[in-house]
Amino acid sequence: MKISILAFLLTFSSVVTTFAQKMTAEEKVKYVKSITERADKIVANLGISDAKESEKVRNIIRDQYSNLNDIYTIRDLKAKDIKSKLEGNKVERDSALSKQNKGVMESLAKLHNKYIGKLSTHLTREQIDLVKNGMTYNVLPITYKAYQEEILTLTEDQKKQILVWLTEAREYAMDAESSDKKHAWFGKYKGRINNYLSAAGYDLKKEGIEWEKRRKAKAQGN
Repeated sequence: MKISILAFLLTFSSVVTTFAQKMTAEEKVKYVKSITERADKIVANLGISDAKESEKVRNIIRDQYSNLNDIYTIRDLKAKDIKSKLEGNKVERDSALSKQNKGVMESLAKLHNKYIGKLSTHLTREQIDLVKNGMTYNVLPITYKAYQEEILTLTEDQKKQILVWLTEAREYAMDAESSDKKHAWFGKYKGRINNYLSAAGYDLKKEGIEWEKRRKAKAQGN
């Protein structure tokens, strides 16, 4: 018996209810404590002197972690329901999952823009960059610095393009659901950067070997 994709959209409210019932009171306290501490660490690097303002920013970041978690938890519950009900119909199952994934991406984009808007009312552009880096393990500045240290002959245009792609990767990584998925976004864009540099004539293997020699020499004080 066929089940239409529309049928799954009608189950959304029940899925949300199920999600709300999944976490016990004790688990919720621990979870909120965890994301609050994570947000506190990010805010500590922003140089905000006013305690109340610092708390407001902390709460915005904390709530963003919570909102992202809600989106992914509901996604997983809905996906499980889709796979169960359409187990014998691969075409319709894959179509429903694809439609669901598109909806998730749209929800993430809306949440992302709303989040940046909230931060913008309290922070400078430079401080927002620090928040973004804090949410993505500082992969952007670390990787950007590494490329410049590895390839000493990069042109200003090449440096600019590398930074553009790493910045784009960071926007996606901010919304990713886990450490692995955050790093995966950067991995995807690093692949694009490496292809770009190879096309420009750089031998990345050779550049890497020479960079390693320089690092070893520096560590030995030579």
